Amino acid sequence: MENRKVFSVKVEDGREGRDGKPSVGPVYRNLLAKQGYPPPDPEMSTTWTLFSSSVEKYPGNRMLGWRKFVDGKVGPYIWKTYKEVYDEVLHVGSALRASGVEPGCRVGIYGANCPQWIMAMEACGAHSLVCVPLYDTLGSGAVNFIIDHAEVDFVFVQDIKVKELLNPNCKSTQQLKAIVCFTSLAEEDNAKASQMGIKTYSWTEFLHMGKENPWEISPPQPFSICTIMYTSGTSGDPKGVVLTHETMATFVCGVDLFLDQFEDKMTVDDVYLSFLPLAHILDRMIEEYFFHRGASVGYYHGNLKELRDDIMELKPTFLAGVPRVYDMIHEGIQQALQELSPLRKWIFDALYKHKLSWMNKGYKQKFASPLADLLAFRKVKAKLGGRLRLLLSGGAPLSSEVEEFLRVTCCAFVVQGYGLTETCGACTIGFPDEICFVGAVGSPAVYNDLRLEEVSDMGYDPLGNPPCGEICVKGKTLFSEYYKNPELTRESFEDGWFHTGDIGQMLPNGIVKVIDRKKNLIKLSQGEYVALEYLENVYGVTPIIDDVWVYGNSFKSMLVAVVVLHEEKAKKWAELNGYTVSLFELCSLSKLQNYVLSELKSTADKNKMRGFEYIKGVILEARAFDMERYLVTATLKKKRNNLLKYYQAEIDALYHNLTTKK
Repeated sequence: MENRKVFSVKVEDGREGRDGKPSVGPVYRNLLAKQGYPPPDPEMSTTWTLFSSSVEKYPGNRMLGWRKFVDGKVGPYIWKTYKEVYDEVLHVGSALRASGVEPGCRVGIYGANCPQWIMAMEACGAHSLVCVPLYDTLGSGAVNFIIDHAEVDFVFVQDIKVKELLNPNCKSTQQLKAIVCFTSLAEEDNAKASQMGIKTYSWTEFLHMGKENPWEISPPQPFSICTIMYTSGTSGDPKGVVLTHETMATFVCGVDLFLDQFEDKMTVDDVYLSFLPLAHILDRMIEEYFFHRGASVGYYHGNLKELRDDIMELKPTFLAGVPRVYDMIHEGIQQALQELSPLRKWIFDALYKHKLSWMNKGYKQKFASPLADLLAFRKVKAKLGGRLRLLLSGGAPLSSEVEEFLRVTCCAFVVQGYGLTETCGACTIGFPDEICFVGAVGSPAVYNDLRLEEVSDMGYDPLGNPPCGEICVKGKTLFSEYYKNPELTRESFEDGWFHTGDIGQMLPNGIVKVIDRKKNLIKLSQGEYVALEYLENVYGVTPIIDDVWVYGNSFKSMLVAVVVLHEEKAKKWAELNGYTVSLFELCSLSKLQNYVLSELKSTADKNKMRGFEYIKGVILEARAFDMERYLVTATLKKKRNNLLKYYQAEIDALYHNLTTKK
């Protein structure tokens, strides 16, 4: 019976392409929008009303939590209530207005997630200002570009980012009127700024100025611009995605309606651990939703490697991350399993299979095997703070192997969502506790329609079997335009449908699987198409490797890869093979290269890959692909052209060796 469940509703048939137009698949909607979109709550039409109405309802609830450093050590979480945050927001807003900032002005926020980030953002809402998150993962050039492009004249900034702003390369800083630090500025930074004619304030000074000069709030209209969020794009200048208050508030109402249909309710006691950048849509929209519900958000203390410590301290009920984070959690649990005695490991595996088999029969996670949870999996749950109820993965596809493992062992719901800045966050979302969603990104969200469009040169047909094509989205939670770029805005839309550039497959039960990226497909010289991102996902679970970038081009017949070694596993290999050299030196050993190739081959065999999808040569790397070298974006998406530039010489040499060997 379970297999007959359908998770979205078809509201329009597909049609064959004519006159050079591509075929399009049927239009799908969320089950809750079968008769048309539900009317949104007129009381909740801006992000300011979402926040201010929560202050009225839940003044004493904990809203924002952070950890203070005492003598170089991180202390426990300290909290501000909704009322305390609100009062501070009013002071910040008054100070902005007293400094001459008018409604409609663009205000930049630059720095790591923290309570001040949110207070600056809410102060923008109170006075109809446009919040522009600045982020530097594209190098100092991006901050310079955004300040100039959005005509930002006021910036809130984290102390360690002030140097970037006052850097002579950041020419557009000269147009700034003032800088407010989340904490306080160093003397030399103050001096430098005043030389440039920029006023500077510490957080306390700014609050004080607001207290002394109270200013009436001027809340936004639904159609007012709430934020211009710049998205990296994997090439070219960042694009400014314009999101209105109404778009964001409608999105939050949609999440409310969606979650309300399940028996596990969101409550004011829920706690979210925020570590994904607030300058990105996923974390921002989750926080907007939590504030609307009067729940709590605790910020990590700034070091992703010590996230475990924040988890144990905060004991969150909800985590959202990109697949890389879940891969790390998965690796951690696997590591612990390796240390068990053979008998206990055998018991763990048996309990895993037992629980999974009941989940596959349609049983809810918590009823599938209370015994297995008691004997084995509650220990896994305890390692994640003990209170986790929901894990959300977004940003890139999560490997099915990791997703299934977390679903069985974490004793919490695991769902994937899919979306872009342009869709204001998730435009598809999974249902909790439905095992058929493993490997898929869910069904359409409440306020958007979804359909697939033919991509003929890649052989994707939305009317074929299975139906595949470019994911196109329409509805009430789409961006209004790319800021100052009408041409790009026009290119992205056709008849009101936004083209995402991602390739999806529609499963018979009405859920979507992301299988490819329109631009990450390459054709090898023998005419075969290869989906690089998909291969990286599959190869990524090979134990000896920490990360992998797969490369191929249409002048070559084979694929090669740059492999970031898993430090502990590589050292173990070295020990067993009698090498006592650094990880960096291990990378040049041909014996290790061959071992890594054989491991990749066994992953490919396991996944029944086609011959041309096998990796024929590797370059080993000791360092993770990082933002410092501009090899990945802030959400850790690989910047393929930068990776190619960076490794070009080694790749050329590798291809040369492979062809001469032949």
